[in-house]
Amino acid sequence: MNQTERKQPLQIGVTGGIGSGKSTVCRVFRALGVPVYEADERAKWLTEHDPILKADITRILGPNAYDITGRYNRAWIAAQVFADPDLLLQLNNAIHPRVYADTALWVRSHADQSYVVKEAAIMRAAGDGNSLDKVIVVHASIALRVERIRLRDPHRTDEEILNIINRQISDDERLAMADYVLENDEQQLLLPQILALHTTFTTRKVAD
Repeated sequence: MNQTERKQPLQIGVTGGIGSGKSTVCRVFRALGVPVYEADERAKWLTEHDPILKADITRILGPNAYDITGRYNRAWIAAQVFADPDLLLQLNNAIHPRVYADTALWVRSHADQSYVVKEAAIMRAAGDGNSLDKVIVVHASIALRVERIRLRDPHRTDEEILNIINRQISDDERLAMADYVLENDEQQLLLPQILALHTTFTTRKVAD
């Protein structure tokens, strides 16, 4: 699709394992003036402010899903779905379409941009049932990620951190979906890598 045919900005996904630095990367994009949609944070917001989603969650989990002030009862819900994969699937099937609709509205509100960034911990390859044009994977070794998380969350043990990493998809699986890889290994400068992609996206020289 050429520039005259495109009716919306390029949609660039940014993902990476915990401790990889994807949030840092997105802060740089934001500093460059690029709109950034934080899917995970937005999903949390929607659970408390989207009336359709709140009704669906209450239908699935019952009135205890929200406290008397209307706040999403996150800890209680996590306990309910932890050992019930079917319940978790129902919950995800309620949340994901509302996030998708919210994302679409957000993208249309930035139609004047060359590109926008969508950050999410869980992501599929571009075009794999989503509206992404390209996916950036932020990559760092597991040892470095553990070190970063330990500094950020000193209350966590190495075992707890590794358990979180092991519950996520593997680096190989993540890299397989990447159109671009940002090496955040503290051996290569991260900013020049981001600026190179920024130039690519703003000039729309994205390989098909």
